[in-house]
Amino acid sequence: MLSFLPAPLIGVLNSILLAINTIFWCVLLYIPALLKLIIPHKGFRVICTKVIIWISESWVACNTGWMKLTQNTDWQVTGAENLKRESWYLVLSNHQSWVDILAMQRVFNREAPFLKFFLKQQLIWVPVIGLAWWGLDFPFMKRYTREYLIKHPEKRGEDLKATRKACEKFRYTPVSVMNFVEGTRFTKAKHDKQQSPYKHLLTPKAGGAAFVLDAMGDSIETLVDVTIAYPGGAPTFWDFLCGRVPCIKMHIEPVAIPEHLKGRDYTSDAEHRRNVKEWLSAQWQAKDARLGKMLGE
Repeated sequence: MLSFLPAPLIGVLNSILLAINTIFWCVLLYIPALLKLIIPHKGFRVICTKVIIWISESWVACNTGWMKLTQNTDWQVTGAENLKRESWYLVLSNHQSWVDILAMQRVFNREAPFLKFFLKQQLIWVPVIGLAWWGLDFPFMKRYTREYLIKHPEKRGEDLKATRKACEKFRYTPVSVMNFVEGTRFTKAKHDKQQSPYKHLLTPKAGGAAFVLDAMGDSIETLVDVTIAYPGGAPTFWDFLCGRVPCIKMHIEPVAIPEHLKGRDYTSDAEHRRNVKEWLSAQWQAKDARLGKMLGE
């Protein structure tokens, strides 16, 4: 353990280790990713995807290694023993910090299928990792604002079509499709602006999760409800790199997804939209109470 070093020095060291680890594994990942692009055979692409996932899990394992070497964070995780490698999951979590992603990757790694996020289309151009995300089949989405759709009604339903096309790639290899349904990180200012009915959470947006259920309802049977708490306050990414996060609590709870929420059209079916929102609201009410207990309230 190197946690005795000054925090800024630990932060610089971890930044270097993260950068080296990312570049090394991404360069390896480019090889099967490019082969998958060049050779359009479905079986070969499935094999390439499995190799890419192994490389990605190795990247996460090495990240966990430098965390253990340089940090003294108390990790309190419950429910991880219920995860299975050969399952298709919809994973929903509250969102407070960029640390959430590294924390979930560490806990889920090699216990569940590799976590895949929906990303903004522009992020494919991020240096080094943009191509890695593409190789991992992360769905790149182009979202349309309400105002844009009013002016261009012909674009309605394009989000769902793109989601279905992206999710087609997930049918052949187990996957954990991750969604931060609050849409942004929690802050007191955002909470007050929304007038959120929850004490510790922002109001969830049902569309993203509903699109996954619409597109993959025949594959995904389980919601993995993740609750993340930072008793010392939500950290910045630099705080995490510096080892200034005293405790991370995470509760993982698999929940069966009701059959009537699968395989319908969230865009055009008003009853379906209402059912999904009510179901998600119930999950969020339970999460809000759970988060209060995890914070010692």
